[in-house]
Amino acid sequence: MKQTIKKITTRLYKPLLVKYLSATRTYSYKGIKLVIPPAVFHPGFFFSTRLLLRYIASLPLKNKLFLELGAGSGLIAMYAARQGATATATDINPVAVHALEMNRRSNRTPLTVIQSDLFRNIPQQAFDIIAINPPYYKKQPQTPAEYAWYCGEAGEYFQQLFCGLQNYMHAQSMVLMILCDGCDIPMIKEMARANGFRLYCVFEKKNWIETNFIFMIEKLTG
Repeated sequence: MKQTIKKITTRLYKPLLVKYLSATRTYSYKGIKLVIPPAVFHPGFFFSTRLLLRYIASLPLKNKLFLELGAGSGLIAMYAARQGATATATDINPVAVHALEMNRRSNRTPLTVIQSDLFRNIPQQAFDIIAINPPYYKKQPQTPAEYAWYCGEAGEYFQQLFCGLQNYMHAQSMVLMILCDGCDIPMIKEMARANGFRLYCVFEKKNWIETNFIFMIEKLTG
C-alpha cells in the first residue's frame, strides 16, 4: 500500500513541485526567513531537514561548536547560531553558498559559511555537534544541485565522509545523520564500520511516503 501511495504521489505531485521550485522562493521557519534559489534543497517540501532540526532543537546548543555539513539552505546551522552555538555551514554548491551568505546577513545571524566538498576546505577542528542531511540515492551527480540528492554510483559520498570525520571530532562529539528507508542503509553502516564508526538509530518517524531515521555516529572502541 505504501509503495502504491508513493508511486501515485510521485506521478502527480512531483511535476508540480519541480515546476514550483524552478523559481527562487522564500521560506520561514522558527523565525528564520530564507531566500532559496532553484538549485538549493528546499527544507519546506521535504521531511528530513525539519525532522533533524526538531531533534537538534532538544539539545543544549549554547556555546557549542556546531557544524552543518552540506547545509543547503543552512536552516539548521542558523537555528543553532541563534541558540548561542558557534556555527559553521558548508556546501559544495556555489549557489547554496551564495544564498547562505545572503540569508546570514538578512537574518543578522553570526554564521561562518564555507564552500567545501565535505571536509576539504574546513579548517581542522573538533566540533561538539555535527549535523548531516546527506544525499541519499546512488547515482553520479552531474550538476551542483544534484549533489544534494546523489551520493555516487557506489556511495562514494559516504566513504569520503567516514574517511574524514575523525579529524573533526573529539571524545564527546555528537554526530547526527538523517537517512530514509530509500537509502542503502546496510552499505552505509558497513562503510562506517570499515572506517572505525558505528551507526545507531536514536529516532525514527514514519510518514505517508517514507520512514526517516536519525542515526548517531560513534567511534568504535577497542
